[in-house]
Amino acid sequence: MHTICGVHGRLGCARAAWFAGVCTGAWGVHGRRAVCQAPAMTISLDQAQTVVAAALAHGTEQGFNPLTVAVLDPGGAVVALARQDGSGNLRPDLAVAKAYGVLALGMTNRAIAARAADSPEFFTSVATLAGGKILSVPGGVFVRDAAGTLLGAVGVTGDASLNDEAAAVAGIEAAGLVPVTGAES
Repeated sequence: MHTICGVHGRLGCARAAWFAGVCTGAWGVHGRRAVCQAPAMTISLDQAQTVVAAALAHGTEQGFNPLTVAVLDPGGAVVALARQDGSGNLRPDLAVAKAYGVLALGMTNRAIAARAADSPEFFTSVATLAGGKILSVPGGVFVRDAAGTLLGAVGVTGDASLNDEAAAVAGIEAAGLVPVTGAES
């Protein structure tokens, strides 16, 4: 059964809002239709473009390899994506997968990596179900506002995973938002 948000009209939106703690939980209204009562809480295009520009600038300033940055909304839709010259052709898919994975599983890349180490069969199955759009390395970072509301996720790829994550954090902070990597705790 697929859930469709009655507000946004997108598959999975109500489920993403429910997992983010912003949906009232009015599931099952009108049969298979789930109605999300939450306001449209998502990263804006302007914020996403700021994240991308600042993440790429951070990577350039630090001397990182060419980066690719993807910004996704809470439902996993791409809001902004950019690939620096010299970044490989597969990098956009990897950046999206890093961000999508944290949103889809509701856990940081570090938690995903721990789960993958504890249960490789589970991780392989989940990655297969997600069409390969889940990675267990740093570089996928939750984006929250100051109140803690989930606005989306950022995925960065192109250099060492911790450098990718540092670029994502720099981009998120430049937009005045709060990054959550799992390293904070």
